[in-house]
Amino acid sequence: MSGGAAEWPGGLPGLLEAAMDAAAADGPFHPAASAGLDAREEFPTEACAVLDACGIARAYVPTALGGVPGGVPELVAALRAVARRDVTVAVAHGKTFLGSVPTWVAGREDERRDLAARVLDGAVVSWGLTEPGHGSDLLAGELTAVPAPGGGWRLDGAKWPVNNATRGHLVSVLARTAPGGGPRGFSLLLVDKDALAPGDWRPLPKEPTHGIRGADISGVRFDGAHVPEGALTGRVGDGLDIVLRSLQLTRTVCAALSLGAGEHALRLAHAFAAGRALYGTTLLRLPLARRVLGRAAASLALADAASLLSARAAHCLTGEMSVVSAVVKAGVPDIVQLAIDDLAELVGARGFLTGHLEHGHFQKLERDHRIVAIFDGSTAVNRSALISQFPLLARRIRSGEHDGAGLSATVTAGPVPPLDFGALRLVSRTGCSVVQALPAAAGRLSALATAGAVPARVHDLAVALAEETAEVADAMAAPRPTGRDTPPEAFETARRYERCYAGAAAAHLLLADPGDARRVTLLTAALERTLELLRPGHEAPWEAYESTVRLSEPAKELVA
Repeated sequence: MSGGAAEWPGGLPGLLEAAMDAAAADGPFHPAASAGLDAREEFPTEACAVLDACGIARAYVPTALGGVPGGVPELVAALRAVARRDVTVAVAHGKTFLGSVPTWVAGREDERRDLAARVLDGAVVSWGLTEPGHGSDLLAGELTAVPAPGGGWRLDGAKWPVNNATRGHLVSVLARTAPGGGPRGFSLLLVDKDALAPGDWRPLPKEPTHGIRGADISGVRFDGAHVPEGALTGRVGDGLDIVLRSLQLTRTVCAALSLGAGEHALRLAHAFAAGRALYGTTLLRLPLARRVLGRAAASLALADAASLLSARAAHCLTGEMSVVSAVVKAGVPDIVQLAIDDLAELVGARGFLTGHLEHGHFQKLERDHRIVAIFDGSTAVNRSALISQFPLLARRIRSGEHDGAGLSATVTAGPVPPLDFGALRLVSRTGCSVVQALPAAAGRLSALATAGAVPARVHDLAVALAEETAEVADAMAAPRPTGRDTPPEAFETARRYERCYAGAAAAHLLLADPGDARRVTLLTAALERTLELLRPGHEAPWEAYESTVRLSEPAKELVA
């Protein structure tokens, strides 16, 4: 089935949709089957097998090594399609990409070829970063790798909690290679568990979790495990550098989980509202309900715009991914969770029941989605990474300097160039072009609105968004007190920057194709939602969100 993915309508995502549709009738993607696995906290083995048959592993591998041609955008689209059905399945299967990225970023060519062959053959790869008692503090890691007599490395210590730690055939392990630790005291080793001697390792028990209950969230302990010299990824001491650059890609891909969960929630809430009889009509006909559904659709359009540009930026603005990945990883789950919370209030008590709304899928996706904000660095961790770059970002916003060629390639539909992993940087030298080009984009949108090419209100929205971005730049440039932790207001400024980025993404996409009426409607609503999130008291006009509800209604619901 996987051999024809490139020719399938919609590429790999289209192939996955067709396969999951077929498996939804009486197979592993039927809502009852998914709900049963969740209740029993069982791994979705059969659902993952459906993805394997579609060749989703090709999305985890660079194109030059046999992967799909669409790069990060196609991977995001594929995992989004899966998360739209079941976030747990997307998390369970997609972890192989996360575990493989360090090798794509820093591995030797032969290591990259060997791992690509293993992944394409179905190997599960996990990523062992965190340890008991240390959380996100990677520099506190105690698992050690020391040179072994006769060559290779001896591993001692545990990694926990780790997705697919037990099921994974290989695990990319961050190990302390210098007794004193520090930024140059850690290295990455790709460990083949199947090649270890008996007794060298043991799994740690699966942890019960509030969401993604069926996923293999467990751990692994190494006791004098001997791994060959070739297990080292990159150079000794480069581990933290490789991890931080790899996270720029994995954090970007995490947006797929939020988008899928949000779309699933909106579909369930819309269907509930259409079928719920109230006051001689249906809930869907009531203005307040329509407002909630429309606002949620606008939020998803906003998150979609940010995610799409971020995925393409990995290929076209690669040197800026230290900013882009932090913004999208913190911002998209935040925006989507606000939408899910609104929809939960709309569906009421039924949203919490396991026997309603597709066998309890609303309460399941709500639980599943909350953990997305924690994956690959929590929201606070990502905002801290953004705060560290405030001075440069503020200067760049004020000057308007940006990478015009890179931005143009990012916002223009079409194939993306091959991802240059070597161009990933720990700190962006050019800031974030998507935001820095906003004033120019606002001017062009205002001209289009004046000419009648886009809705007249787009002029006001574009100007207001540019004003908000300038205010955020002022807050980013303000001196911060020294000698104490980062003040809370800096984190709020980071959150506002995330929303400026999402709004800027919507503005750039609106400029890129103002002739697509549906796209213009959604992106205009996304701009309205941006201003609501940035300006307390701002309220979008009724028609802004009503139009997004109409786009998702069947023909009979369009009758006045």
